[in-house]
Parts: sequence; structure tokens; C-alpha cells
Amino acid sequence: MQNNRKDNRGGARKGAGRPKGDSRLYAFRADRPLADFIDTHANKTEFIRDCINNVRLKVSQTTTPSTIEQIGEVYPATKIKPFAIPFFDVKMVAGFPIPLDNDELSQDIDMLKMLCPHPEASYLIRVQGNSMIDSGIFNGDIVIVDKSNRNPAEQEVAVCELNGEYTLKHFAMRNGKGWLVPANPDFPEIEITDGDDFSVWGTVTYVIHRPRN
Repeated sequence: MQNNRKDNRGGARKGAGRPKGDSRLYAFRADRPLADFIDTHANKTEFIRDCINNVRLKVSQTTTPSTIEQIGEVYPATKIKPFAIPFFDVKMVAGFPIPLDNDELSQDIDMLKMLCPHPEASYLIRVQGNSMIDSGIFNGDIVIVDKSNRNPAEQEVAVCELNGEYTLKHFAMRNGKGWLVPANPDFPEIEITDGDDFSVWGTVTYVIHRPRN
């Protein structure tokens, strides 16, 4: 006898399944020593993701010209160990002293996350030279550079590559021409001509230095 009943089992159903997004799920097998090591981490997903990001960073560094070190020592932000310090959310004025010895008033903040909102694209550079002193950047200071921002405003400080040489300057457009502008009158401005090979490597987000007398 012929069965005319339609079988609705099998096949794709509209609206079924997990919605698509930007993330993907991966699975892999690990030998016993590696599996035991992974199991020592409370957040295994975060640990594995960090390991993959570190490898990806090393690959990206091999394609980044080492001449970036012309402006100073370079450290990837992902190589900096996270640390937290007490933060007091109080108004500080240069007047009568305010007691800050009560731990109940403080909260811990992660300095790396605060200074590097995009750690995978951020680098710490110890600057050599004094061409940007009027912008508060002195020889020996550490600047945090965000490579994901390659369109700096004129008042921002950028790491620029010009004909294979790297420099820390303001970038300004004047009458259709680009200029590298120092923040020190002892250094000349540099015009970017049509024949120059020029690009913005990244934008400075923070400057770290000791107080100066």
C-alpha cells in the first residue's frame, strides 16, 4: 500500500539552528600532556584564543619592517603582563590634602586595558629624540601607539613612515599637500612630495613619563 504521508523529518528548516554571526566554532584534539596543560587554566577558551593571537602577532611582526625601531625600542602591547592598581575616583585639587589611605574608597583597574583599548593593534615605543617636546613627548618617554588608527587628526601625534624611515610627528594637510610637523622649533617641517613613499603607521594614544622638575 502506498503511503502518501509526507515525511517532514530531515533537511534544513527555516529559522532553525544557531543564528549566524562573526564568530565560528572550532574543535581539535590534543595529546595527553597538552590536554593536561590546557586543563590547568580556568578559562580554557580565553587561554587558547590568547595563544592563537600571540602566534598571529608574531606573523604580523615578520611583515612589519624592523626599521620602526629607528624611533626607539618597540614592545607589542600583548607582551605586557596585565596588572591592576587601586584607583580613587575622587576630585584631586592642588589645595588642602585629601586622605587616600582608605582601601574601601578604591577600586582595582587594569592599567593595560585602560591604556590599550585595542591591545592586539597597540605597541609601546620608548622614544629617542626631542622633536616632539612641545607636545609633551621627551627623549626616553614611552608612547602607546594604536595601529588601527591610521587617520590621525592634525593635533594628534602619529608614527609616520617616509621613504622607509620612521618618525614621530604631527601630520597636516595644507593646500592639498601633506606635511610632517614637529613640536619643537629646532626641527624643520618636512613636505611630502608626489614622489615620496608615505604612510601613517599608527596614532599615539597615551604618553608615559616621569614627572619633570
